[in-house]
Amino acid sequence: MSYSEVKKGLAPGTVLYAGKRKVDSILIESVIFDKNTISEETLTDVSKLEYKCDSDDIQWVTITGLHDSKMVEQIGSSFGIHNLVLEDILNTDHRPKVDFYSDYIYILFKSLSYNRSETAIEQEQISILLGRNFVLCFCEKDHTLFKSIRERLRVAGSKFRASGADYLAYTLMDVIIDHYFIVIEKISDKLDYYEEKIISGNHKGILNKIYLLKRQNLSITNSIWPLRELISQIERSDSGLIKKANHIYFRDLYDHTIQIIDKINVYRELLTAIIDLHLSESGNRTNEVMKVLTIISTIFIPLTFIAGVYGMNFKFMPELQVHWAYYAVIGLMAALAVLMLIYFRRKKWL
Repeated sequence: MSYSEVKKGLAPGTVLYAGKRKVDSILIESVIFDKNTISEETLTDVSKLEYKCDSDDIQWVTITGLHDSKMVEQIGSSFGIHNLVLEDILNTDHRPKVDFYSDYIYILFKSLSYNRSETAIEQEQISILLGRNFVLCFCEKDHTLFKSIRERLRVAGSKFRASGADYLAYTLMDVIIDHYFIVIEKISDKLDYYEEKIISGNHKGILNKIYLLKRQNLSITNSIWPLRELISQIERSDSGLIKKANHIYFRDLYDHTIQIIDKINVYRELLTAIIDLHLSESGNRTNEVMKVLTIISTIFIPLTFIAGVYGMNFKFMPELQVHWAYYAVIGLMAALAVLMLIYFRRKKWL
């Protein structure tokens, strides 16, 4: 059942999850840090998650798993998140977007990953909430995307710790967007592979795979195209939650997004060209077969005519009583076939 069907008739802001359960239990990872100190904690009980709104420390909370609506609602209540935002967090069919509120910014992303076993590109919705001294990250399933960020935070006295919550939010977005490059490179590799297969003539059953790749490319396009406007809005915003010094980093994200969109557009054109190449190759192979069959038929037309004439049971036909007539007719037919083959070759039809 789709989210719209489950949500039908309910009041706006109803916190309800209707997607697939992707983890066994919700996991909460909390990191609190400042310039000099850092503390990390993994929680399974949301009641142990505390938010100190007056603290100068920055708190980064990653929530893995969205199937427990009450827990998500409780976390939202602790950080003062509006129910409409929580509703969007649990609606995993939502398109990427950004909403600005007085106390926080809500950013909805699509994370992409490549499933090697199923040779498929998978999507995951990631919601980022940026506040004055906190960053909330809601994920559908567990992954290692943010492992490198945690390792950077553990470095004492690093610039990362002193750059604020907005820089942390930028870093999370940057990791997600950088991962897009890895995924679309898989499409590039497949394009090269399919093109080689078609050119070599070994392309039986490859058209279905090409169309599947085209659908995957379209799915990526739908996830990435809204990011251009999303990041542009963040870069041009006058929200006090984003320092002016950090606007340049979001501009860099915008440039990366444009690069990805350009690559996807090129791949879309290449996919269309490969499909045309496949159809052209298939048409050429059919034409070659038809040419051979036509030449064979053309050679046998005069031979069939001669055999038909001498196959008629009329009396007084010439040469019927001559003892060498049979061999003469066979020789004539063979000579005609050879002469026609020579003629076809000179015309470069063979």
